[in-house]
Amino acid sequence: MHNIRMKRMMFFMMLMASLVVLTCCSAEDPLSDFYNDPQEEWNQGGSQVPGNNGSGSSATTGVLATFAVNPDQTTAEPTAAASEYFPEDEDALENNDFKTEVSIDLTNPVAKSESGVEVTVKGGHVTANHGSAKGICYVLSGTTTNGSFTVVGDKKYEVKLNGVSITNPDSAALNLLSGKRAYVVLAEGTDNTLADGAGGSQKGALYCKGKLLFNGKGSLSVTGNTNNAIHSADYIVFRKGNNISVKSTANHGIKANDGVFINGGILNVEVTAAAAKGINCEGHIVVNGGRTTVITTGDGIYDTDDREAKGAACIKADSTLTVNAGTLMLKSTGSGGKGINVDMEAYFNGGEVYIITEGGQFRSNNDTSSPKGIKVDGNLTISGGTIWVRTSGNNGEGIETKGKLTITGGEVASYAYDDAINSKDDMTISGGYVYAQGKANDGLDANGNCYIKGGIVYAICSGSPEVAIDANTEGGKKLYLTGGTIVAVGGLENGSQLTQACYLASQWSTNAWYTLSYGNSSFSFQTPSGGGSGLVVSAASAPSLLKDVSVSGGSKYFGGLGIQDGTVSGGSSVSLTSYTGGNGGMGGGPGGWR
Repeated sequence: MHNIRMKRMMFFMMLMASLVVLTCCSAEDPLSDFYNDPQEEWNQGGSQVPGNNGSGSSATTGVLATFAVNPDQTTAEPTAAASEYFPEDEDALENNDFKTEVSIDLTNPVAKSESGVEVTVKGGHVTANHGSAKGICYVLSGTTTNGSFTVVGDKKYEVKLNGVSITNPDSAALNLLSGKRAYVVLAEGTDNTLADGAGGSQKGALYCKGKLLFNGKGSLSVTGNTNNAIHSADYIVFRKGNNISVKSTANHGIKANDGVFINGGILNVEVTAAAAKGINCEGHIVVNGGRTTVITTGDGIYDTDDREAKGAACIKADSTLTVNAGTLMLKSTGSGGKGINVDMEAYFNGGEVYIITEGGQFRSNNDTSSPKGIKVDGNLTISGGTIWVRTSGNNGEGIETKGKLTITGGEVASYAYDDAINSKDDMTISGGYVYAQGKANDGLDANGNCYIKGGIVYAICSGSPEVAIDANTEGGKKLYLTGGTIVAVGGLENGSQLTQACYLASQWSTNAWYTLSYGNSSFSFQTPSGGGSGLVVSAASAPSLLKDVSVSGGSKYFGGLGIQDGTVSGGSSVSLTSYTGGNGGMGGGPGGWR
C-alpha cells in the first residue's frame, strides 16, 4: 500500500509540473441555445423537507434552473483543448509502427499461423498469440453473437476495429490479456459494438490487462451486463476523434486502476446499478478536451465490507482530478448520487462542467450518503473555466470540499437544495464570477475563515437564521472582506471584518433586475423569487443601486442572472446605508458538515 501511495504521489507531482496551457482560448457554449428559451421556474419538489436548515426557502428562474444533461453522440467536439497528456511518450500511437496486419473476420474465423502470430479458433471464440513478434496490428471485422477475441503476447500491439460486432454471453467480448500496451483504433467511418452477457466472472465487456490507448475516428459501443463495460488494469487514454458509448447494468461504465486521461473525443456513459460509477479510477483523472457525458441512475447502497453508505457518482477519482479543457456533462438521479467525487485534490483550470443531481439523501444502518454536485476530500482549486451545478434532492449540497477552497478565476454557479458552496476549512475567493444560492441553507458556507479579496460574488440564502455568506464564528473564525464586488441576498455573517465598506439596501423585490454601479463598472443582477431578508452590496468604490432596470449587451454570467458592464436604462434609485454584518440582527451559524 505504501508503494502504491508513493507511486501515485510521484505521478501527481510530475503531472502538476507538466500542466499544459490551453491551445484554444474559446469554445462554443454547449448551452448557448438555452439563453433564448422561456425562463421557467424551477420545480422545488414540495415533498422534500429541509430538515434542520433555515425556515425560509430560496428559488430562482432561468437557465441555471432548467439546463438538461442528455447523451449526445454527435461528433462535433468542443474546439478548445489543452495539449494532449500522455504518462509516457510511447503512449502516442504516432510514436509507434504497427505495419504487420493480421486480418480476422469474426463472422467466419479461421485458425492460422501468420507473421509470427498463432490464431486459434474454438467455435466463435478467437485467440491470437503474437509471442515476441513486434509491430502487429490485428484488424477485426464481422459479426458474432456467441464469440470473443482474445490477445496474448509479450509485445505491444494494435487492435483495429473495422466494423466489428462481438457479443459474448459467457465472458468478455474483447479480452486483451497481453499485459503490454494495447492501441485500440476505431477505423474511420465504421461502427463497432462489444457486449457481454449476464453470466461469467469477467471484469469488463472490454478488458485490458495493460495500458488501454484509444485512437481513431470511428464509433464504438460497449455494453457491460456482468461487471464493468470497459476495464483496464492499468490506465486508459482517450483521444480526439473517438466516439465511444458505454453502458453498464451491473457495475461501472469505465474502470481504470492507474489513471484516466481524456485528451479528446466523444464519450457517453450510462450506468444503472446501485452506487455504480460512470468513470471510476483508482488513480488520477485528467480532462484535456472532448465532450464527456455521464448519467447514473442507481440508488445508494450500504457496503457491508466497508460498513458505510455509498452513492453513485458520474466521476470518481481515488486520487486527484484535473480539468484543463473540454466539456463534462454529468447527471446523477439516484439517492446519494454525486456528479464528481474526489478523494484527494481537485483542480479546475479550464473547460466547461455542468452537473445535475436529483436524488435525495440515502440512509442505511445509521449511516448516510448525501447527494453532492462536486465532493472533494482534499483541497479544491478553481482558476478558470465554467462550472454549473444544480442539486434538487433533500440535503443535496452543490460544491463541497473537506479541505480548503480557493477560487481565483472562471465562472462558478451553484444552485443547491442545501449549501450551495461549502468548505470544511478556509474559503478564499480572489477572482472570477461566483454565484451561490442555497434553496434551504447558506449560499457560501466556510467552516473555517472566509476570505473575499476580489472577483464578483452573488450569494443567496434561504432565510434566517442562514446567511448569504457564512463563516464559522462559533469556532472563532470570521468572514474577511477586503475586495471584490458583492451582492448578498440574506446578509453576511455576524462579527465579519469588513475592510471594504458594505451597504444595506432599503428594500429588495423578488424577480427584479437591479444594477450596482461602481467606478466605471457595473454589475446587473436578477433577484430570486424567494430568499433571505436584506440585500447587502459592496464594491471597490462607493456604489449606487438602481431597481427595475433594463439591461442590454454586456457579458452574461450564471445563465443570464448576472450581466457585467451592460447598457442600463430606466430604473429607480435604491437608498443604501452602512452595514456591519448580520441578518436583521441575527447572524447565521455555520452550516452543518454532512
